Amino acid sequence: MSLIALAKLHSLPVKGFLPPAEAERLFELGVMAAPLGPMLEIGSYCGKSTLYLGSACKQAGAVLFCVDHHQGSEEQQPGEAFHDPELVNPATGEMDTLPFFRETLRRADLSDCVVPLVAPSHLAAAGWSTPLSLVFIDGGHTFTAAVTDYVSWSSFLKPGGLLVIHDIFERPEEGGQAPYYIYNMALSSGLYEELPMKGSLGALRKKSGLQLVPQPARPVAPGFPGRKGFLA
Repeated sequence: MSLIALAKLHSLPVKGFLPPAEAERLFELGVMAAPLGPMLEIGSYCGKSTLYLGSACKQAGAVLFCVDHHQGSEEQQPGEAFHDPELVNPATGEMDTLPFFRETLRRADLSDCVVPLVAPSHLAAAGWSTPLSLVFIDGGHTFTAAVTDYVSWSSFLKPGGLLVIHDIFERPEEGGQAPYYIYNMALSSGLYEELPMKGSLGALRKKSGLQLVPQPARPVAPGFPGRKGFLA
């Protein structure tokens, strides 16, 4: 994709929390992974990250699955720091980002390569069996939500596939620690090699020669950090 095409993606009026430099890095990672097969993102919100992963898939003839219940994460609920009243469905009084997500797909002409899965992450994973070239974790930022996403989906990565995690902050004063926790969880498993980080966007490549053994999806009980023994 040309710089002009990337600039066009940057210019689309899509709500989200992905700076341009991280967005371009996400696109690069998508281009790297696309030849290996389908990708999956967790936490699509209004489709900001979908623009870049979806465009990488479209360019390569691949497919992006997007998992989100579209009811907003914990920090996006009324009264919380990242609440946006424009995303509230007036008929229900609840968060509903799905119409905004679908409009993003329409504007970017991505409906032919993006498959929305409107469900909680662990529920979508419970019926999943397809190996993946890339898993992008950017869903709920509580320890319970982040570890559930990691445990539920990382085992579906093919050898050579990419585990990408957003909002990694080493110091608590910079941001929440759950993404940083699962990033280190994956590194300590010995199954991944670290790729260059861009801003708060981290990427790990699953080492080759490892057998793909999907684990049953299961929600994680509260009490993180501190629990041990999760499979990558």
